[in-house]
Amino acid sequence: MAEGQRTSPAAPGSPDAASPAELSDLRSRIDAVDDEILALLNRRARLVQEVGARKRASGTSVYESSRERDIVARLGRANPGPFPEAGLGPVFREIISATRSLEERLQVAYLGPEGTFTHGAAREQFGALVELQGLASIEDVFAAVERGKLPLGIVPVENTTEGIVTQTYDAFVRFDVSLCGELLQRIHHHLLSRAGSLAEVRRVVSHPQPLAQCRGWLDRNLPGAERCEAASTAAAARAAAQDPAVAAIASAIAAEVYDLAVLETSIEDRSDNTTRFLVIERRASASRASAPSGHDLTSALFTIRKDEAGGLYRLLEPFAARGVNLTSLQLRPIVGKPWEYVFFLDLEGHREEERVRGALAAAAELAHSYRILGSYPRSPRPAGPRTGAAGRG
Repeated sequence: MAEGQRTSPAAPGSPDAASPAELSDLRSRIDAVDDEILALLNRRARLVQEVGARKRASGTSVYESSRERDIVARLGRANPGPFPEAGLGPVFREIISATRSLEERLQVAYLGPEGTFTHGAAREQFGALVELQGLASIEDVFAAVERGKLPLGIVPVENTTEGIVTQTYDAFVRFDVSLCGELLQRIHHHLLSRAGSLAEVRRVVSHPQPLAQCRGWLDRNLPGAERCEAASTAAAARAAAQDPAVAAIASAIAAEVYDLAVLETSIEDRSDNTTRFLVIERRASASRASAPSGHDLTSALFTIRKDEAGGLYRLLEPFAARGVNLTSLQLRPIVGKPWEYVFFLDLEGHREEERVRGALAAAAELAHSYRILGSYPRSPRPAGPRTGAAGRG
């Protein structure tokens, strides 16, 4: 056989086919490996308990997004196979979530209700063993974190089709919180229902955005079905759970929450969008921020005097002069001050790095006011051309 040529599975009855005794032996060996994995998981858990005791003594945050990302990255580099590298993240995210719960049950606020894309982002970022609390609005998430009711929150900030989430940017002005994490989530719209087939679907329900983003698929596959708008994809999933003639366009987690079957997956017409989420914490926790990881973003907001010609140019010049790359520049109007704006900057690097620290300090001297929102590990950018359809609800 030529080098690199794949072998086909042995046909039943062929000389290479495994006998029942050989399969039993292989399964026994797999069971033994599973026992070893369980023993190692408990060994890891005991070490995490020791770490937790020291964190409590020093006041260090239980959640360190840079540490979790570095664990998965290191294991990916060290993985000799054949275990698929793509599986390392989901597996170790749940291991980390489970063992972290031995230190402290992490509580996270998110833009609810259950089954929304933000709910899915929270699960992806923090794992299954986290206490999630869905709140009615982005402002409610910020308020809960600022007042210390919940230590962390996750909110959508932008996506590549719809642009920025203005409520999130406005909340950064009103509430005193810091940033400590980022997630870029692949979002796919699925058709969920209690119906047994597409032929049984009489009505399709979803938030207006997913309905619009799946219009071509619906035209081709369900041309006769009525299309109805709902307040959110979660509300659509609830409607589908109550009527087998209704199908919802919603997330995979909505199928889990509302016990619906997935009739069709990834029915969005465009496949080039992702949604960006940010993790917020109380500003009083900022002193516990993680050290530079070498792959960080820093976010800050500035205001300038409206009557100062060239003010924005001078504000940005220190970053260019020090070779600090700006990845985003957004502006929002200041409430009660017509034609005055808050400028939000995202830049590559950590605030403790010399060139970033110098650029921020120079810009602060030129600004009317400023606030550094935080430095946090940059989320890996989705690989491949397909990144799902954007969605916030």
